[in-house]
Amino acid sequence: MLKSMTAYSKSEKTQEKLTVLIEIRSYNSRYLDFSLRIPHGYLTLEEKIKTLIVGKVARGRIEVNLQVRDDSGEAYAFEINTPKARAYYDSLVQLKEKFNINSKISIDLLVSEGGIIKPAEVDFDMEECWPVFEDCINEAIDNLIAMRKREGDFLEADIVARLDGIEESVDQIQKESSDLLSHYQQRLKDRIAALTKGIVEIDPDRIAHEAAFLADRSDISEEVVRAASHIKQFRTIMNSAEPAGRKLNFLMQELNREFNTMGSKTDNTNVSHIIVEVKSDLEKIREQLQNVE
Repeated sequence: MLKSMTAYSKSEKTQEKLTVLIEIRSYNSRYLDFSLRIPHGYLTLEEKIKTLIVGKVARGRIEVNLQVRDDSGEAYAFEINTPKARAYYDSLVQLKEKFNINSKISIDLLVSEGGIIKPAEVDFDMEECWPVFEDCINEAIDNLIAMRKREGDFLEADIVARLDGIEESVDQIQKESSDLLSHYQQRLKDRIAALTKGIVEIDPDRIAHEAAFLADRSDISEEVVRAASHIKQFRTIMNSAEPAGRKLNFLMQELNREFNTMGSKTDNTNVSHIIVEVKSDLEKIREQLQNVE
């Protein structure tokens, strides 16, 4: 069961006068890493949020944007910066005296200086408000995973179709590469006959010896067996419930190695053409796997 690493989800929950809105985006990444945007007053929830995500997501870059709206009376509090207000007021009085200004110093003029009145730090009861956060985050993560699964199903369908074609190609390669000894014996006889015009008679034992040497050097049976085994293992990993991306990437490297070796050893033109097509499909699968968790 493959899962994509790219997805998006959103959830909103309200409990009494507290509303929590969370957006989660995930992208490709070799590892699991986070980017969390949380309102200042709720930063203590960061580790709890990460723990919820780690329990359900194994790989990818996760971006979390958390917004909170608290309409309770306790959420709105302000404080006066008395030292700053006093200093500013004294400065205004000095200006009046210096330039003989008779106008009054209004409250509007006083608070126009930034920082005189500012929002007060409010201590929220995190234990009390955590359930609504947890409910909202869990829903968003579940939706994210569902979207990852849907995208993964499309990836899996494409990969399976290409694997089917590669398996057929392996069978073709095996058939084309069978009976190498007879192939090389006949090819040696034909070359010698063409060069000598039938004048020189070559020892059959010598031809058999040379043909056996060429057949052994071009034998790709071991690579064919290993490639078939890798494909079988690839399917097993895809059907597993565990995250498969890293394991499948490793198998892709092994499959590429086997087909590269086949291509370097064989001198059968048909087999070479088949291997080129297989390597093209392997590259497309490798690209797809970059997005698999």
